[in-house]
Amino acid sequence: MDESSWKTSITQVEPNQVRVRGYEITDLMNEISFGAAVYLILRGELPSQKVAKLMDAILVSSIDHGVTPPSALAARNATSTGGSLSGAVASGILAINEFHGGAIEKCAVQLGHIASRCEKLDQPLDQVAEIVLDEMKANGDRMSGFGHRVHTKDPRTTTLLELAAAAGVDGRHMHAAWAVQRVFEASGRNLPINVDGAIGAILADLGFEPAVMNGIFMIARAPGLVAHVHEERTTQRPMRKINAANHEYAGPSSRSVADA
Repeated sequence: MDESSWKTSITQVEPNQVRVRGYEITDLMNEISFGAAVYLILRGELPSQKVAKLMDAILVSSIDHGVTPPSALAARNATSTGGSLSGAVASGILAINEFHGGAIEKCAVQLGHIASRCEKLDQPLDQVAEIVLDEMKANGDRMSGFGHRVHTKDPRTTTLLELAAAAGVDGRHMHAAWAVQRVFEASGRNLPINVDGAIGAILADLGFEPAVMNGIFMIARAPGLVAHVHEERTTQRPMRKINAANHEYAGPSSRSVADA
C-alpha cells in the first residue's frame, strides 16, 4: 500500500464481499438487529443480546415525537417550499443541535462530571450531585435530561430504564442520574429522568463517547423525518403557514402490538 494512503477500520469492500468491522455483511443481515448493527459500527464489537435489545429500544424511543420538535418543523417547512426528500430530511437533521437532541450528549457529560467529582472528593454521591446542581444554578446553567415539556412521567424513560436494568447497565452515569433525581425530589421539584437523560446515562455506561450520541439520535429520528416529509408533500398544499400548535392527530386510535 502506498505510504500516502489513509486507513479506515470500519468497513472493508472487495469484489463480491463486504465486511463491517470484520463481519460478513450477509451474516449480519441474517443474524443481528439494526440496533446491534449500530452498536457494532460505532463501538467496533457486537453487543450481547440484552444490550442489542436495549439499543433497539433506544432507537425506537426516539423515532418521532410529533410535529412540534424543531427537526420535524424544519423538514415540513422545507418540503412545503418544494424541497426534495433529501433536502427536507437534511433540513430536519440540521435542526438537531445543542438544544434539540443535544440533551443526550450534554447530560452524559454532566453525569460524568458528577461521578468524577464524587470519586475525587470521596463524598456521598447525593451530596456531590447537590453541590454540582447548586453550582450550575449559580452559573445560570441547567441540568440536561431531567423533566419534560409534555410528560410528567415519560413512558419511554420507564421502559428504557427497565431494559437497562435487565441488561446489567448500572454504572457510574446511571448512579449519578438517580442521585440527581433524588436531589430534585428532595427540593420539591418534579424533574424526573427524561428519555434524553436515560439514553445519555445508558449510552455512557455502555462505553459510547458523548461526541457520537447526537448522531445516534439522528439515526433514530431519520425515519420519522421521512414520514413527516412524505405526509407534508402528499396531504398539504405548498407554501402553507405551518402552525404546530394547530395540528390535529388523525391517525389510528390506540392499538396493541400484540394484536398485530
